[in-house]
Amino acid sequence: MKTVTLEKGLYTLDCAIPRTPPRGILYLHSPVEGQKLPEELLERMGTICVCILGENWDNDLTPWPAPGVFDRREPFGGCADRYLERLMGELLPLAENRLGAGGLPRGIAGISLSGLFAVYAAVKTGGFSQVCSVSGSLWYDGFLDYLAAHPIPPAIQRAYFSVGDREKYTTNPRMRQVEDCTRQAEALFRAQGIETCFERNRGSHYVDGDVRLEKGLRFLLREG
Repeated sequence: MKTVTLEKGLYTLDCAIPRTPPRGILYLHSPVEGQKLPEELLERMGTICVCILGENWDNDLTPWPAPGVFDRREPFGGCADRYLERLMGELLPLAENRLGAGGLPRGIAGISLSGLFAVYAAVKTGGFSQVCSVSGSLWYDGFLDYLAAHPIPPAIQRAYFSVGDREKYTTNPRMRQVEDCTRQAEALFRAQGIETCFERNRGSHYVDGDVRLEKGLRFLLREG
């Protein structure tokens, strides 16, 4: 694959581009700098992957303010709407114009808080046809209520949700709800006629992040 790095202010977009004409583009916010999706799969499926770096994890990826967790000193900032304006108005157009990807189907993927953001962005904007939430923080205060109160855009065709089978055993009472909340979110999408998948993986939060992302990508791209 060809790789291209784009810069926009504080943000870096690491782009992996297949050699054949692309048939889709996937945006990824990852907690691990340099985390990559399998190039062989992206190449075979004709998918561009754009990994975005530079966002403030606790503020830009959370939909509204909420208390922090564990030893976090600061609360979550809840600035996702402001970041979404920049993402949709500046970063996506930059990538798609420079890569010749305008009009291609878009997907969005993430892990943990970025898995929460992926679902929020897809529902809030209607700008993505695929969404992948790996160990997404769907326990976030009020988020299920938000999903239940807002119609899921018809643009979304496929949605993948997964959790680690040890995540619900955390000592934090809010985060303990992650598996139940993820199941409920998947059910809300499925009830709208969207093709969905819910999967439990072995291990706790962040374990085998690359493998878990690949599973989601294979479902979104109808692989396996």
